[in-house]
Amino acid sequence: MEMHQVRYFLALCEELNFTHAAERCHVAQPSLTRAIRQLEQELGGELFHRERAHTHLSELGRIVRPHLEQVYREMQEAKRQAGDFAELTHTPLKLGIMCTIAPDQIVDLVGAVRARHAGVELKMADANAWELEERLLQGDLEVAIYCIPGKEPDERLHVLPLFREQIVAALGSRHRLASRNAVRVKDLDGECYIHRTDCEFAGYADPVFQAQNVKCTAVYWSERDDWTLAMVAAGLGWAFMPANSVSHPAVTGLPITEPEFWREVNLVTVRGRPHSPAVGALVREAMSMRWFGERALAVERSRDMPEPADLPTPSAP
Repeated sequence: MEMHQVRYFLALCEELNFTHAAERCHVAQPSLTRAIRQLEQELGGELFHRERAHTHLSELGRIVRPHLEQVYREMQEAKRQAGDFAELTHTPLKLGIMCTIAPDQIVDLVGAVRARHAGVELKMADANAWELEERLLQGDLEVAIYCIPGKEPDERLHVLPLFREQIVAALGSRHRLASRNAVRVKDLDGECYIHRTDCEFAGYADPVFQAQNVKCTAVYWSERDDWTLAMVAAGLGWAFMPANSVSHPAVTGLPITEPEFWREVNLVTVRGRPHSPAVGALVREAMSMRWFGERALAVERSRDMPEPADLPTPSAP
């Protein structure tokens, strides 16, 4: 059954005249008649009783009419939604954000998408890095922004670096180390520690501390950075945090040295997976904005690459 046959049938139902139905559908009458006959053959009987002065629906025609009307309505709705999708009108986009990223930059990204692509409907979810990667690979998310230090990207993923950020020791303003310019790993030996349960450095930093025989006592475990900062401000311990997440007025973030810790946060999609135009819009905005005052790393690195000029750009997932 072809959709044009359904359209011709419905027009004839209303006009009850082959000539008028053909004019309404902008086709020659023989073409419409042939399409109706093909439809009748497929459905196994006459759909219309043809009389010289009067054409009317057969019993079979009355039975199938509401079903074909529904088919036609659903096809029209599918075409409308497909058009909206292609034109970024009411196009949903499932974006995952690592919960340890300071919100300001993400808000700027969302604002940029909203300002220039109003039809994109962002559906955001925050989670730890490992959960985001799993959900991305499973298809629950279309794009995710996260990092897993010390782990090579999964070969199934396409990674665009956005920014680097130093990890600091978050210390209360009255802490014995707070007046320094930086804190060595060994300076933290014996200190009480506020453990951030979603920290992407879990399992990565521990061996570094152990290699220097540095032991810290975890006194509080939290999934939320605002609670962690409140505990640090109260003098209950120090926390291992990204520099831009230290936003409490009574907390100081000092770089950790010997060694330093850095994270590189990426925008990640799945290789080979068909993506909506909304994904492309998000990637372009992410590549064009400044992340903590700097261009996206993927853009900077592409500028530093040698010719030829046709090297792949980071503007498409």
